[in-house]
Amino acid sequence: MAVPAKILEINGDLAKVDFGGGVMREVNIMLVDARVGDYVLVHAGYAIQVLDEKEAEETLMLWREIIEIEDAGAP
Repeated sequence: MAVPAKILEINGDLAKVDFGGGVMREVNIMLVDARVGDYVLVHAGYAIQVLDEKEAEETLMLWREIIEIEDAGAP
C-alpha cells in the first residue's frame, strides 16, 4: 500500500514529508527525482513515484473517505 505525501524538506536522500492531518515522517527519496513541494507516493518508507498535485489531492481525498467510513462503522 502506498500513500501520497508532500515533501517539506530535503536533506540528502531523506525528506520530511506531510501525509496530511499533522502526520509527518522522514522518507527515503533516492529512487525518485523530487523537490521540495512535490508530492510523492510513499511505500515502506521510500518515495517510489512523483505525483502531480491534482492526482495526489484526489488520492488523499479517497483515503480520507475510506477512513471516515471505517470510523463510522466502528463500535
